[in-house]
Amino acid sequence: MKIENYIWGALEVGGKIYTRDLKIFGGQIFSNWWRKEGHFLYREDIQDILVLKPDYLVIGSGFYGLMRIDPELEEYLQKNGINYFISDTSSAVNKYNELVQEGKKVAGCFHLTC
Repeated sequence: MKIENYIWGALEVGGKIYTRDLKIFGGQIFSNWWRKEGHFLYREDIQDILVLKPDYLVIGSGFYGLMRIDPELEEYLQKNGINYFISDTSSAVNKYNELVQEGKKVAGCFHLTC
């Protein structure tokens, strides 16, 4: 499932515009994604995605890249052989689309503002 467009606060997927943070995996969109702390990402915030065993996890940390990642989450990803890419959401969208185009089993988690 390709992402068509991203601007601050809005992501377009499948012709629909989402204005709340979201996760994408296996052709499904999990919208209105809330985290334990707004600008910090913990493993439990994406546990529902991790149990599905993606080959690649793309994390969009916001327009300005302000969302931080818990070091324990990065350690978990490394230990479990899950490739990951963490960057501002614009770069993350580009990477996500690239991996989808390559046919990878990719999950995306996108913070749309900040």
